[in-house]
Amino acid sequence: MADVVWAPTPEYVNNANLTRFMKRVGCGTLEELWAYARADIARFYHELVNELGVVWFEPYAQTLDISRGLPFARWFVGGRTNASFSCLDRWVQAGRGGDVALVWEGEDGALRTYTFGELLEEVCRLASALKTLGVGRGDTVGIFMPLLPETAIALLAIGRIGAIAVPAFSGYGAPALATRLADARAKVLLTVDGVFRRGKAVDLKAVADAALVDVPSVEHVLVFARTGADVHWVERRDVDWSKAVARESTFIEAEHTASDEPYLLLYTSGSTGKPKGAVHGHAGFPLKVQIDQFLCFDVKPGERMLWFTDMGWMMGPFLVLGTLGLGASIMLYEGTPDYPAPDRLWEVVARHKVTHLGIAPTAIRSLMAHGDDWPRKHDLSTLRILASSGEPWNPEPYRWFSRIIGGGRAPIINYSGGTEISGGILGCYPVRELVPCAFHGPVFGMDADVVDDAGRPVRGEVGELVVRQPWPGMTQGFWHDEARYLTTYWSRFPNVWVHGDWASIDADGFWYIHGRSDDTINVAGKRVGPAEYESAIVAHAAVREAAAVSVPDELKGESVVCLVVLRNGVSEGEALRGELTGKVVESLGKALAPKAVKFVHDLPHTRNGKMMRRVARARYLKLDSLGDLSALENPGSLAAIDAAR
Repeated sequence: MADVVWAPTPEYVNNANLTRFMKRVGCGTLEELWAYARADIARFYHELVNELGVVWFEPYAQTLDISRGLPFARWFVGGRTNASFSCLDRWVQAGRGGDVALVWEGEDGALRTYTFGELLEEVCRLASALKTLGVGRGDTVGIFMPLLPETAIALLAIGRIGAIAVPAFSGYGAPALATRLADARAKVLLTVDGVFRRGKAVDLKAVADAALVDVPSVEHVLVFARTGADVHWVERRDVDWSKAVARESTFIEAEHTASDEPYLLLYTSGSTGKPKGAVHGHAGFPLKVQIDQFLCFDVKPGERMLWFTDMGWMMGPFLVLGTLGLGASIMLYEGTPDYPAPDRLWEVVARHKVTHLGIAPTAIRSLMAHGDDWPRKHDLSTLRILASSGEPWNPEPYRWFSRIIGGGRAPIINYSGGTEISGGILGCYPVRELVPCAFHGPVFGMDADVVDDAGRPVRGEVGELVVRQPWPGMTQGFWHDEARYLTTYWSRFPNVWVHGDWASIDADGFWYIHGRSDDTINVAGKRVGPAEYESAIVAHAAVREAAAVSVPDELKGESVVCLVVLRNGVSEGEALRGELTGKVVESLGKALAPKAVKFVHDLPHTRNGKMMRRVARARYLKLDSLGDLSALENPGSLAAIDAAR
């Protein structure tokens, strides 16, 4: 049996949402529930939406329609609902209008709190203002904002009137923002005057203005004053947010939108090609993230979730629509986790009694480098669930997160999926023992498997992660590009979604993600994930972070170079280089020893801490194109790689 790092108490098991649902459908084990879901996927989801108490203005006549084939499956056909209603009106009408729905803390210490009733009023005011500006059902509305209360309000207001939200990462430059808004044909853009980043005010309005030169479809820009700075103003186009909403009604009815009526247009980018706009409906993305939070993260009314993210990433809408949809409250965190001090995140968790904390493994590696004393200064006992997504774990940071932040009592719910999925393919459950870096298996309702190059199931070896049946939340396709959608996910094996991740299932039944398929390295015929190299190296006490990248090798086809960031105060040298090489050999064997270990001062990351390994590789190899850099948070890391030695 693998090394167990956490085991559920009887209280966790007995009180879990999952346990209640298993009793509902007569399943006594996780294996029985997986089998129940696979046997009749439509029946499974029908039972689950009833368990969740999803509100329908008009009930659906058919749970699943695959008449156009699996790639274009339709869910809850004939049903009418609205994500904004499900997140707000439902709870106000249930007598919970005075309960806290949203808490926000700014980088500068500013604090705001909204009840469900207050949040509903603000959402209605903005929804009404958008209608005054001419936004109607089916129009696209961009959101280019940091994580403020108004950002969540925007997401809910757009859906309330049947328009389509197009969230964009608040760290994008003008070209990246323009590409997405132009492709979406956005009619209105919601933005701010500026944003605070590590104590400095950044003019976000200027970025928006530069982008809109290439987006003639945008008729109005609604600007919220976050920093109070003077910004360039375009008459007749730009509208003051506060003045616009002040004169609007505090209540308007939510549109009765069809289940598959588009609500979210979420752009995801790869190493090449233009960004892909994944289309999601009102009973797609919002329902999928509620399901995942209910079953995997065990979210309950009255609890509070903080996920370190941005509204432009999938986990931003995941936080707002999933948590509020389950009647819990959201904690919005502005800024970086280690500014103005290395314990800011832990201070916020303690002060606001956060129960669920989600963060990327890379961010934990960075915070871990500051030592144990910073988190130990704070009472983190309210944390009941720890969560992670975005990339594979290394064992040492995983253990640190579990031991120091979770106190050994809170499980780490490892979670992996994607924007086009509307959430997770693989997950963990707080009713079963956990081992480092692993998943218990598929998120219930995801008929996942691991297959070889011929599409045959494999166990005990690395293969492609696939999904064999449709699910609510599966993207309805790419915006105006059906052919690309089919080519990307459905062209390899008949009627099978190929996700693009390498995965494996071990002898104990635990699942593992080994990185993206295009990241996987083949050394002399041996396929290995970069995370395996990185885990071996970061286990050394001198190392803060590492990235394993493939390089051409005349003999082996590919070899590996490890780019290593050392902890503060550690000196580089040949002896240390030899120790790190030895760590890899000890873990993977001599045949997979790295070709070189190079010391760097930084590695490229996105704002939410995810490592951009493909960018590190392209820079190290001095390739002409680095691919899409729109999400890069720290451009100085490129020069650091240039200076690698």
